Amino acid sequence: MDTSHFIPEKIRNIGIIAHIDAGKTTTTERVLYYSGITHKLGSVDDGTTITDWMDQERERGITIVSAAITTQWRKHQINIIDTPGHIDFTAEVQRALRILDGSVVVFDGVHGVESQSETVWRQADRFKVPRICFINKMDRTGASHRHALDTIRRRLHAPLAVLQLPLGEEGDFHGVIDLLKMQAVIWPHELDEHPETIDIPAERLADAKRAADKLYEAIAETDDSLLERYLSDTPVERDEWLAALRKATIENRLFPVLFGAAARNIGVQLLLDAVVDLLPSPQDIGSIEGINPDTGEPETRELTNKAPLAALVFKIVTDPYAGRMAYLRVYSGELKSSSMVLNATRGKKERVGRLVRVFADRREDIDKVPAGEIDAVLSMKQLHTGDTLCDPEHPLLLEAIQFPNPVISIAIEPIATKNNDEIGKALAQLSEEDPTFKVRTDADSGQTILSGMGELHLEVLVDRIHREHQIEVRTGKPQVNYKETIAKTARQVEGRHVHQSGGHGQYGHVVVDVVPGERGSGIIFTSKIKGGVIPNEFVPAVEQGIYQAANNGVMGDLSMTDVEVTLTDGSYHHVDSSEMAFRNAGAIAFKRACSLASPLLLEPVCKLEVVTPEEYVGDVLGQLNAKRCEVESTELRTGGAQTIQGYVPLSEMFGYATDLRSSTQGRAMFTMEFDHYASVPERIARELLTKWGIKQAAPG
Repeated sequence: MDTSHFIPEKIRNIGIIAHIDAGKTTTTERVLYYSGITHKLGSVDDGTTITDWMDQERERGITIVSAAITTQWRKHQINIIDTPGHIDFTAEVQRALRILDGSVVVFDGVHGVESQSETVWRQADRFKVPRICFINKMDRTGASHRHALDTIRRRLHAPLAVLQLPLGEEGDFHGVIDLLKMQAVIWPHELDEHPETIDIPAERLADAKRAADKLYEAIAETDDSLLERYLSDTPVERDEWLAALRKATIENRLFPVLFGAAARNIGVQLLLDAVVDLLPSPQDIGSIEGINPDTGEPETRELTNKAPLAALVFKIVTDPYAGRMAYLRVYSGELKSSSMVLNATRGKKERVGRLVRVFADRREDIDKVPAGEIDAVLSMKQLHTGDTLCDPEHPLLLEAIQFPNPVISIAIEPIATKNNDEIGKALAQLSEEDPTFKVRTDADSGQTILSGMGELHLEVLVDRIHREHQIEVRTGKPQVNYKETIAKTARQVEGRHVHQSGGHGQYGHVVVDVVPGERGSGIIFTSKIKGGVIPNEFVPAVEQGIYQAANNGVMGDLSMTDVEVTLTDGSYHHVDSSEMAFRNAGAIAFKRACSLASPLLLEPVCKLEVVTPEEYVGDVLGQLNAKRCEVESTELRTGGAQTIQGYVPLSEMFGYATDLRSSTQGRAMFTMEFDHYASVPERIARELLTKWGIKQAAPG
């Protein structure tokens, strides 16, 4: 494979994102095959895919970690990241979208938009990533292009530019009508045969003309000069339509739609053409803004190799052969092997190690990573996900990647005591690779606690400890990560830390107000100290004490959240006051105030979607009602299936997969993702506190 460097205009950094089992990895495998990276097609079912290279991925038939692949098409370099579809691995999608310029969203031609489709679409909206929609599996029984388009418009509120119409339905699907070229493209059964371009069948010509008119109208509405020419019947060339569509796609004003069946090798070449023709290059994205860590002022870096270096690390992996490897995106300048760079996130200089271009599970050495490219660096021990690398003479800090907090925990310990040290090293390595995975030691029991995004997430982590580090472990039952908050306001609550023991004593005195905050806001600290009643140098210590106290709560030794704390008054001693005294005083005041403000328990609540045959809807709804699920909607799907959507406490969902299988003869499926924290009902809160050995009932 060519490892030369392309100019930014000839690079496409894209992700492939979708709901689980929509066909992302199969689509990626076909892209690699037809672009010449591979010479044999991998299969998810057979466990022979290139991008799903972990044992667990090949066994389970799902993507767990995002894989980076470099390929080429029409003299363009395409860097592809195939991301997971399962919600437990949403951090992989999030960090990929942070550094990508465009994406292909794969939809199932039978089901259309599914729950995780909405999640990844919202994540792409957040990062303003332009998208192409690829409606896959058009050869499956029940596939309907109209239904799929309707769900995208209705559930995602997306303005579409439908570029194709399918030829044939379900098992007869064999090609598409290209509405910009007004030609039909059909695929032969043989794998290596090129698709054939033919005239549109006479019986489909009227449909094609109507669809083409809608496409031209959609494009023209994004360009005033084009609209004027279109309305006045002035001829517009195909290249002009394509240029206007590309501009609208990059601006997220239109989302082009293509159809295919990746497993039958239909539509992949036209999808690659659309990636090159419609998705942005790094040049289209242009400059990036960061903060100068020395001055705190915003600064801009232009996308040129001559600009000062600015690069973002978005993923750390430990390769069994190459060691620790960091994936990064260079936004400006060039990252050169053996050069000295500044890690602006950690304020440390480090020499650049070996640079490689990655092809999923193999890699090739390169001399540098120029602006606009995504590659990897080996042997840089200080790098972590979200770190910025920059020119030491021109420091810049790029916006870090934000990850959700874990919502479920298990206790873990090695079966053999000889592995006590090794398991610590294994967990440290895994937590470096996965920012949504946390490790802590329980203060009371001394147990090691792993926290993650879901049961499958923790199951895979435990499996990796066994496979990659050869450590046999035993685990406890999964536990929900509850939190505490307050229901009322408490004002003018004092906290004093006064200690006299001869010589210098300790004196810290603060007064705080606490007010319930918005859900998801965390702990917000504000100081209203005036007139020097507490010297400015002690205020950060008060804040630090409050944050430390918030980690332990006031009821069940749980972390507190969604509390606004205001430091209003206090006093100090010119000799005995210290940072430690004010840190302790802040912690005392915060705990006292929260105890007086009706503390209550919060539990993680998940967004749930169940797809079930219609005859089991009653049984499924009965199960969900018993699990405190608030059903929000039910919707009839193609083929007689019903979709049930709602919100359910995570604590009620352990073992639900088994319950659902048994009540629907294995014909229903569900997806679930963390959505928000909500108050635990008073009866259940009392039961929990009693179970935890806490005598105080949860005040309302």
